[in-house]
Amino acid sequence: MSTLLPINKKERLMFPEVRLRRLRQSNGIRRLLSTPLPGPEKLIWPTFVIPGEKRREPIESMPGQARLSIDQLLIDLAPLVQTGLGGILLFGLTDPSEKDPHGHAAYAPQGTVQAAVRAVKEAFPQLVVIADVCVCAYTDHGHCGPLSSSGEVDNDASLAILQKVACSMAAAGADMVAPSSMMDGQVMAIREALDAANQTRTLIMSYSTKFASSLYGPFRDAEQSTPGEGDRTSYQAAPGDLRTALRESEFDEDEGADILMLKPALFYLDILTQLRANTDLPLAAYNVSGEYAMLHATAERGWGDLKEMVRESMLALSRSGADIIITYWANQYEQLLKD
Repeated sequence: MSTLLPINKKERLMFPEVRLRRLRQSNGIRRLLSTPLPGPEKLIWPTFVIPGEKRREPIESMPGQARLSIDQLLIDLAPLVQTGLGGILLFGLTDPSEKDPHGHAAYAPQGTVQAAVRAVKEAFPQLVVIADVCVCAYTDHGHCGPLSSSGEVDNDASLAILQKVACSMAAAGADMVAPSSMMDGQVMAIREALDAANQTRTLIMSYSTKFASSLYGPFRDAEQSTPGEGDRTSYQAAPGDLRTALRESEFDEDEGADILMLKPALFYLDILTQLRANTDLPLAAYNVSGEYAMLHATAERGWGDLKEMVRESMLALSRSGADIIITYWANQYEQLLKD
C-alpha cells in the first residue's frame, strides 16, 4: 500500500512534481485552455467615406483599405454583413474648398458621413453604425477644434461644435457617436445635447484614453488630416503618463459614456488591462493604422506570417480585456483567418 507524501501548502510545487508541458501536450488541450479568438461579431471596421459616386481610392500606406464613395462602401459591406461583422466606424473627408477654421462641414445635414449613415442603415438595418465625432478633417488647420488667438485649440468653443456634430450624426441614424477630439468635458456636453434633442437612445463610445501616438501616420494620410502646424500633444494623452491617462477614462465614465475606448491598442496593453480592472463599462480597443501597417510591412518582407500575426494580435487584445476591437483587419478577417 502506497503512502501519500505530506504536502506543505505554503510551498509552491515545482518541477518535477509540476510539469506545465502537460497542459500543452495536444491541440485539443491547448484549444480548451486558450482565450477564444474573437469572431467577426466583436469587430468594428473603421473606414473612410468620400463624396461622389463610383470612387475607390486605395490607401498606399494601408494595404487592403481605400477611401470609398457611399455606393462602393455598400458593395464592400454586403459580404461582411453576411459573415457577421459587428459594426462600422465612419470617418469622412470633404473637399478642401469646404474646410474652414471651425470645421462647419462636419455637421452639415447633407454631409458625406451623414449621408453614409443613412445609406448604410437603410441597406443593413441591423448593422451597428458608429460615427466619429471630430472636426480635424474639416478644419483648414487640421486641428480638432477652433484655434484661440494664441494658436491653441479652444476647448470650450470646441464643445459647442462637437455637440452639433454628434446631434447631426444621431439625426441621420447613427447607433453610436464616438467623440475623438479629447476635449475636456466633451462626453458630458454631447450627452446633454443628445438628450435635449430627444436622441436618448444614441450611445456614446468615447475615445476616453487616446494617446498622442506616433502610430497614426497612415490614418492621417488616409483622412488627409495632418495638422498644418504643431501637433496634438496638448490635448491627447502623453504616452508615459499612466495616471492621467486612466483619469481620462474615469472622467468620461462619470460624464455618461456608455463604452470606453483605448487608442492605440497593441502598444498599450498594460493600460487596457488596468482599464478592465477599473471599470465595468464595455471596453473597445482601437487597433490603429500604424499597428496594421507594421504587420503588413513585416509580412511583405517575408519576416512573419500575416495570418499568425493577426491571430496573435487579436488574441492579445481580447485576453487583455477588450470587449470590442476596432480594426482594419475586419474587412479581411474571414478570409485571412480561415483554417
